[in-house]
Amino acid sequence: MPLDKPPLRLGTDPRAVHEARRWVVAACDELDRHELVECAELGISELVTNALLHSSGPITVRLRGTVIHPRVEVADSSPEPPVLNPVDLEDPEDLLSTFGRGMNIVARCSVSWGASIEPDGKVVWFEPAPAPHQDDVPAGALFDLHDLPQARLEPQFPARVLLTSVPVHTALGLRQHYHDLRREVRLLALAHEEDYPLARQLSSVFHRFDQVFPGEVHVQLEEAAARGAEVADVDVLVDGHHAGVFEQMLRLLDLADEFCRAQRLLSLARTPEQLTFQQWYLGEFIRQSRGERPVAWSARRTPVRAGK
Repeated sequence: MPLDKPPLRLGTDPRAVHEARRWVVAACDELDRHELVECAELGISELVTNALLHSSGPITVRLRGTVIHPRVEVADSSPEPPVLNPVDLEDPEDLLSTFGRGMNIVARCSVSWGASIEPDGKVVWFEPAPAPHQDDVPAGALFDLHDLPQARLEPQFPARVLLTSVPVHTALGLRQHYHDLRREVRLLALAHEEDYPLARQLSSVFHRFDQVFPGEVHVQLEEAAARGAEVADVDVLVDGHHAGVFEQMLRLLDLADEFCRAQRLLSLARTPEQLTFQQWYLGEFIRQSRGERPVAWSARRTPVRAGK
């Protein structure tokens, strides 16, 4: 069974709805969750239709969560959050009307649902229910509309970190992996904390790391990417007393890989190449925070586990 179904990228014509329905049926079959097919089809139809109506594309569908709690996500370019319009259950005309009721249909087909505003648009997600709700529906209490960088702590004991010959696209790709994993842990903590008590603890680690990691790293890498550079040197200041936070993050990333391999997360674990690079990348913050000299990146480096 695949741990992560490749995302589906859709066009902006009406055929996209049919493609999305077929894709989500296959996803449920691959997870052996056939009881979710009806609600998954209904929910994804509404989300893709909304994306076609209110955004200019591109539209991407993907599967996240866990085998027990799979989550379907639809990403589009519009930053406007979805609206759950009330339905009067006593009014047959209102109940049968579908115009403007897309998110209500999604809610009725969901165990939980929500949305997050991203840098390039939004992601609306839902966990398909075994059968549509006939009365009360899950409220938008799990809406996650503030996925913004956390306020960073100013270094109290500045230490210079020089990252030499950083492969730009590799580093930016791992930033996206980190972003997805952080969001995954937070959503599991919000929606199913009783099933995944560790998710709340892991979410706090991400929060702390966001506070101490220098945002200037990504600014310099994005500037290098805009220049067309394949490698770049990055020169930043960190707090020398926060090396332990970087070590903790390395251990968390290893744990997340184990969760993926054990099918406890429907996300891709890091490849051996990504693991090797990230061990060096975060390892340099640890080493140089403690006064050691910079070591340039080399693809021949062997992964070294945190604390060894």
